[in-house]
Amino acid sequence: MRLLDSAVSARTAWVLRALSVLLPLAAWQALSASGLVNPTFLPSPAAVWAAGADMAACGELWSDLVASLGRIGLGFALAVLISVPLGFAMGALPWAQSLAEPLIGLLRYLPASAFIPLLIIWLGIGEASKVALLVLGVVFFNTLMTADVVRRVPRRLLEVSATLGARRLRVAFRVVFPYALPGVIDAMRVNAAAAWNFVVVAELIAATSGLGYRITRAQRFLQTDRIFAILVVIGLIGLAIDILLRVLRARIGRWAA
Repeated sequence: MRLLDSAVSARTAWVLRALSVLLPLAAWQALSASGLVNPTFLPSPAAVWAAGADMAACGELWSDLVASLGRIGLGFALAVLISVPLGFAMGALPWAQSLAEPLIGLLRYLPASAFIPLLIIWLGIGEASKVALLVLGVVFFNTLMTADVVRRVPRRLLEVSATLGARRLRVAFRVVFPYALPGVIDAMRVNAAAAWNFVVVAELIAATSGLGYRITRAQRFLQTDRIFAILVVIGLIGLAIDILLRVLRARIGRWAA
């Protein structure tokens, strides 16, 4: 049996998943308990839990989480609404690829954070500039990844559809899009993580709410336990979004490998 063909049982898989979390947590606890690192720089898991519970009890955590989720939801939704149709056109139409890919390929190498001064000048320091930064950080990569997925649709499916007399528009919506949809969702999973990175960056500048804003406030007073607590929350929310997208992909794309 080849190495890549080997599999583990469901029970073993769950044990390995648990160990992937418990082992780093145990190492963290051991390091903080050893006294080798100042608690100001590396608080214990118990201290982080207490800080998170304190922020939740006073309502700070929930209000900041709602603010960040609102920006993520709007910015990511706009990026998807732009990138998926554009990427689909680039993947399905050679002329669209030739027209759009050079510009998008150039823009994706420009750091989105470098646009912050311009966004503040153009849109001010309110919500619009923060949402725009999210869109810029996601839209170009998601467009190119969507185009790659569409281009991987097997040519035999297109040939069979043409042989059966299907028109191009019907082939696009009844064959190409359903086949590519699981891959499009996979691209969204990857870029959802990027969206979280950019929302934190956006909230570090001229914000009065959000998880990134709360990290900045905690940094001013060396409240590293609060910083760690917020990072844990971001990781858990990101994991939940990833799981939801995985479930969605599994439900609508059972035929995909």
